[in-house]
Amino acid sequence: METISDPHAGAARAANCPAQACPVTASARAADPGAFATLAAGLGPGPFAQISIFASPEADLEALCRGAAAQYPRAVVVGCTTAGEITEAGYAEGQILAFALPRAGFDVEMIVVPELDRLDTRRLIAEVLRARQGLGLRAADLASEFAVLLVDGLSGREDELVGALSGALGAVPLIGGSAGDGGLFRRSLIWAGGRLWENAAALSLVRGRCEVRPFSIDHMRPTEARMVVTAADPARRAVARINDEPAAAEYARLLGLPVEALSPYVFAAHPVLARAGGRHHVRAIQGVDASGALIFFAAIAEGLVLTLAEPGDIAAHLDAALADLAAGGAPSAILGFDCIFRRIEATGRQRARAVSEILARHRVTGFSTYGEQIGAMHVNQTLTGFAFYPTEARR
Repeated sequence: METISDPHAGAARAANCPAQACPVTASARAADPGAFATLAAGLGPGPFAQISIFASPEADLEALCRGAAAQYPRAVVVGCTTAGEITEAGYAEGQILAFALPRAGFDVEMIVVPELDRLDTRRLIAEVLRARQGLGLRAADLASEFAVLLVDGLSGREDELVGALSGALGAVPLIGGSAGDGGLFRRSLIWAGGRLWENAAALSLVRGRCEVRPFSIDHMRPTEARMVVTAADPARRAVARINDEPAAAEYARLLGLPVEALSPYVFAAHPVLARAGGRHHVRAIQGVDASGALIFFAAIAEGLVLTLAEPGDIAAHLDAALADLAAGGAPSAILGFDCIFRRIEATGRQRARAVSEILARHRVTGFSTYGEQIGAMHVNQTLTGFAFYPTEARR
């Protein structure tokens, strides 16, 4: 594991500068040869504590992040590939988004967590505690403390990772997104510590001057239809049998569909829920394998009781939830990690344009994910993130 920080960051902070202390965003087309110049012009000169780059798989993530490190040598640079982008114009594809935290209002320590399939929980907890202590001493004047996680969305290790991190973070809010590669599900990449990684994660520990509020939005409601996982391979997140019947066939039967009709849109429109922590959480289905097993995006185990979900209106629910975030004063920026299945569902229900316009109107930027993290939970089919409020907005 490696911790990355700027030892001189605290010296550049101003005592009171709410405008300069808010996150800055910029976007560019992945196919544009001058994409990084466009991003740099949009971000401005900085200085920045951290720059996050969320890039379509079409883009050269390594070149973009190296460019950011060269242009802003005192910033911590992190990035990942996406399953779609959310820019200032809403839903987008083939784009690059930069989300920057000005040094006037933020300080950052980043920890690279390699080899997620060989996670050393004790070492990780010790490293996070050391990094939090160092950041707290260096940035004692910054009252807000939060954490942002980017993780390889094909690693299959998010549940174990956030479980370990929760032991070190305690009450510090954690929000995360699982990197993707469009809809291919072949290779998702993380950039951290000056190189590209697979099977890895980057944890940013942040202290900030402005108020930061975590949120997680989903529009799914439980139905009365329940099922029990009777055979599963947790390591593969695979369910072989439901109600002691072949899993894909039984899931299709409960929907009143032939198994041949199962598709990404069906999985997006009819996910299943697992109850934990007093509420239901979506367990999104990635697909069906050759044996007829259902492959999930989150932890699954024998004996787990699943409930079929019924979706509400995704656009109306999103608009109401984001309006609630602005009830005491509008955020200056919202960083959002939005599950790819929300975009698939919105497209299939012809609500993608409405959802996109709502995201743009509420100033949400981020990317579409292969899963989201909130606290100690790895979840699916949510819009999860942080809302950032200028110091004067919440009085």
